[in-house]
Amino acid sequence: MPRSARGGKAPTVVHLTAEYWPYARTGGLGEAVEGIARGQAASSVPTFVLLPLYRVVREAGFPLEPVGAPQAVVVGPATESVQLWRPARAPDGAPAVIFVDHPPSFDRSGIYGEAGADYPDNARRFALFCRAALQALTQLARPPIVLHTHDWHTALAPVYLRTQRAGDHFYDRVASVLSVHNAGFQGHFARESLAEVGLPDSLYDGRWLEWFGRVNWLKGGLAFTDFANTVSPTHAHELRTEVGGFGLHDTFIALKDRFVGILNGIDVDLWNPATDPHIARTYTAADLSGKQRCKAALQRASGLPQRARTPLLGMSARLVTQKGLDLILDAHFLWAADAQFVFLGQGEERYEAALHEIAAAVPDRVAVETGFTDEREHRLLAGADVLLMPSLYEPCGLTQMRAQRYGALPVGRRVGGLADTVEDEETGFLFDDYTPAALERAVGRALGLYEEREAWERHMRQAMARDFSWSCSVTRYLEVYQRALSRCGRA
Repeated sequence: MPRSARGGKAPTVVHLTAEYWPYARTGGLGEAVEGIARGQAASSVPTFVLLPLYRVVREAGFPLEPVGAPQAVVVGPATESVQLWRPARAPDGAPAVIFVDHPPSFDRSGIYGEAGADYPDNARRFALFCRAALQALTQLARPPIVLHTHDWHTALAPVYLRTQRAGDHFYDRVASVLSVHNAGFQGHFARESLAEVGLPDSLYDGRWLEWFGRVNWLKGGLAFTDFANTVSPTHAHELRTEVGGFGLHDTFIALKDRFVGILNGIDVDLWNPATDPHIARTYTAADLSGKQRCKAALQRASGLPQRARTPLLGMSARLVTQKGLDLILDAHFLWAADAQFVFLGQGEERYEAALHEIAAAVPDRVAVETGFTDEREHRLLAGADVLLMPSLYEPCGLTQMRAQRYGALPVGRRVGGLADTVEDEETGFLFDDYTPAALERAVGRALGLYEEREAWERHMRQAMARDFSWSCSVTRYLEVYQRALSRCGRA
């Protein structure tokens, strides 16, 4: 049961997010927010989720119904008409999802941009979303309310809450929490954008939104929120360092005890090899025979020879610098190791081209699939022996948790959530230096253990027994909400 806020009433939690699975996502943000919100709703916490009504939601054919009449929302010098929608059929016990509809802003082919470029009006688009969401609070619940914002796209909501809404009896009883899922993206805009989104130029100050001659939304949100967190304990420490803080380490340090790390979880019912409908054969830690069938199916689907005793290393990730593609391409094991490799994901053209070139040169050892789907990731993790995750940085990461559930042991850098979820030499293999040589040594350790079949299966079973459910994280977030409510408005 939810813990009570001041006055004995349990708070209503309202999540503001740019992505939410299964409606719209580009990476792990949508899945993480869905996991948090679903876990809270299952714990009897009144929970809402607000996100923009993108074209992708309309095209998916989700049946929607309007919530009230269109509303006038003021953003800077303009007044816009916004309509709220909700799913016509919502499962019992699920969070209440509300879509913010403004076609000029969100009826586009992309979420953040197209053809590798951000939309030039992103500041205005997401400012409108924040303003509309704040306005909608009065329709959704009565205080105490916790406004839980996620990443830079919604970071202006705490700013608006404590500036334009300050002194309003309703909004002064709304606490804010800002979750930083990826501090590498902060929302940098020109100084002139402040007027465009309806904020005074006085906030262009090093204490608030100014950052190296630009407006920084994430910095502003952290300055005005009641409490903040990131998505793993290790990453919370990294963000407080000059090397790992993405230029905001002083801001994170200044938060003191108002900033913590809470590890993400995964849906352990969805990611369960014992019941997974997407894989060739289900299996359990007690009976691993089905994993060999899954491996053979993955080899066939990838065009690789079916070699049961050849180790198969998989990677499911965006093909970008953050995910360690430079290390993989500069290492020698793609060419030299007695192993097979399957890469699933899309991203920067240079990485896609390099991997395709290698696959063309050694087609019996390397396969690349850039058409990512959830089903393909299920099949990859079920068929792989090892998961490659040599990230430059990884705030939390979800794939390494899923992989362990499927008995695929991760090889990853000892950063962020990888350090918190992979036990070196027990459920995976960790390395420290961001160098090809360090990655090669870790892969070598994995391939060496793979030769010892009994030992390998013992480590597989240890990995499959790990509990990565959301239950612990939900409890931690409820504690954070109570702390935010206790200092509501004093940030």
